[in-house]
Amino acid sequence: MDSNSLFYSLELVAGSGHTLSVEQRTALQTSLVILKKNYKFHRVLFWGKILGLKEDYFIAQGRGEDEMKDKKNLYSFNCMDWFLLPPATESMIDQVSKASKKRFKGDPSYVYEHLEIRRQGDEAEEEIWTKVSEESRLAVTVHQIDEEVSVVPRGAFIKSPHGLVEVNRSFGGLSRSEAGKIDNFLHFCEPKNLKKKSIMEMAELNPALDFLDVLRDDIPKGSWSLQFECASQVCVLRSLLWLGLTFYHVPMTPQHGYMYIGDGIKNLDLPFML
Repeated sequence: MDSNSLFYSLELVAGSGHTLSVEQRTALQTSLVILKKNYKFHRVLFWGKILGLKEDYFIAQGRGEDEMKDKKNLYSFNCMDWFLLPPATESMIDQVSKASKKRFKGDPSYVYEHLEIRRQGDEAEEEIWTKVSEESRLAVTVHQIDEEVSVVPRGAFIKSPHGLVEVNRSFGGLSRSEAGKIDNFLHFCEPKNLKKKSIMEMAELNPALDFLDVLRDDIPKGSWSLQFECASQVCVLRSLLWLGLTFYHVPMTPQHGYMYIGDGIKNLDLPFML
């Protein structure tokens, strides 16, 4: 959610039971402005909070000229001092998937270890140790949540002929009837299902607006909960795959955003729960 409307936005997603204290909100309101100036971001979003056993990680996301590609994630323990997270690579994602399964500790220097024994022939065995720091795990978790459950309403962003993704300044919000349909909400990440559509389906799409994947195509079906809250004035989407991800949109206004507050563990049991 945008740092400029943080106080207002936090109230709209508080129905999930997760929010921030007055001290944390006040600290964020000051530090995110300084963060934007120091790193020369076009805008700064408060991404959310990942709960740890010792300390919690507060996550902020800075965006540059291209809203989709120019992203940098930062973390903090006190909402004042921010540290840059490394970009998630394929090798890092592979290491994290093997080594870390439990809750976050709250210590970025903590090292997870995993021993894999590979048999070669009848007797020979090879021991392979995988080590990964919690800071790397944090970077991968933020990346995966953004890739799998980041949400925007249709029309909130436009893609220029040069491929630049920008905020749509003329976006006035979805109507109430449109906000009640999950077809009008998109994943804000590189599309994966768009290339699978037929020529007939592609002909009906607007390339400036329909360049993202639709939530309706998510697998498994039913991984999103859509409700109207605050006297039916706010549309709220909650992910059942990453429990703690809450998206809001106020119909007929450009106000929208999402926040994640959770333990950073994917709900792999979801297909058996539906």
